[in-house]
Amino acid sequence: MAELATIARPYAEALYQVAKAHDVKAWSTQLEALALVAGNAELRQFADNPKATAEQVFDVTAAAVKQPLAEGVQNFLREVIANGKLAALPAMVEQFHALANAAEGVADAQIFSAYPIADGQLAEVVGALEKRFGRKLEAHVSLEPSLIGGIRVVVGDEVLDTSVKARLERMKVALTA
Repeated sequence: MAELATIARPYAEALYQVAKAHDVKAWSTQLEALALVAGNAELRQFADNPKATAEQVFDVTAAAVKQPLAEGVQNFLREVIANGKLAALPAMVEQFHALANAAEGVADAQIFSAYPIADGQLAEVVGALEKRFGRKLEAHVSLEPSLIGGIRVVVGDEVLDTSVKARLERMKVALTA
């Protein structure tokens, strides 16, 4: 994991520098799609096949994205494939997003909820979390029924756990101590 992050960092930084001169938001969307495709084990197996040329791997990858790629994103993908770093592409995109968010003063917030959260409720929750964490947040909600109720929020290395499951765990520890 740390090795992928080390490999991904210079690519992400270079990509972000180029994207700043273009449209970071549009590139971000295209890179997300590329990261999903690059995460496919069958594609990586094809890319690792010595009989597959770099251009063939590029064509298959670009076709799997199912959206037109900007010229700069295409060049980036070609470079990643030529250097045999397709497996690190999701980590590169993750670090690219971190750089873009840091430049905008935004942090990603992963919200885990036992139940679906309506849009109105999510806006209220995000507003309260932005005050709590002291920065603008971009929320991503995931369902996790094992929480029983409440939410668990992860922002960077900070965790706010107000779930019923966490409360029960704290009660268990207090009662057994």
